[in-house]
Amino acid sequence: MISFLRNRSQRGIRLEDGRVYLRALSMADWETWARLREQSQAFLIPWEPLWASDALSKAAFRRRVEHVRYEWERETGYSFLIYQQSDDALLGGITLSNVRRGVAQAGNLGYWVGMPYARLGYMTEAMRAIADFSFGQLRLHRLEAACLEQNTASRGLLTNSGFREIGYARQYLRIAGKWQDHVLFEKLTPER
Repeated sequence: MISFLRNRSQRGIRLEDGRVYLRALSMADWETWARLREQSQAFLIPWEPLWASDALSKAAFRRRVEHVRYEWERETGYSFLIYQQSDDALLGGITLSNVRRGVAQAGNLGYWVGMPYARLGYMTEAMRAIADFSFGQLRLHRLEAACLEQNTASRGLLTNSGFREIGYARQYLRIAGKWQDHVLFEKLTPER
């Protein structure tokens, strides 16, 4: 993975933990991604920004892939899709965004899981993989995450993944069409 850091390339990066592996998205993922997102739409909508009218279109996915590539090349963000090792089923996605260097050495995590795979432990494994990548390969010092106060599943995931609740942010993100309060979490690099 050291060559990844020198080349700033997302190709060939595969993060693994337990039953899951993470890899960068590509245009070849569009149909599978769109199908899982459509199947899970009612499940995801309460926790996400409003979906654009063309959210599941090939053109919208192409823009997403281009944005991911742009962030990856600039080392400001790293988006992955989460797959099941046993059958390559798409489970969800996880993104390390807003990567800050200098004195901060930090980034923000966001994630989603398809409805059929929720609460089965897959996201816990994906969190371990992204944390290992963030603290190991990227040498970040801090990971940050936020979730809606009433999202008990996400709060449990973060707590069980070693994140610590650090505060409350009023009207932090625009979710489901309105500014909503969020609970803030952090995870620091393990002591070496």
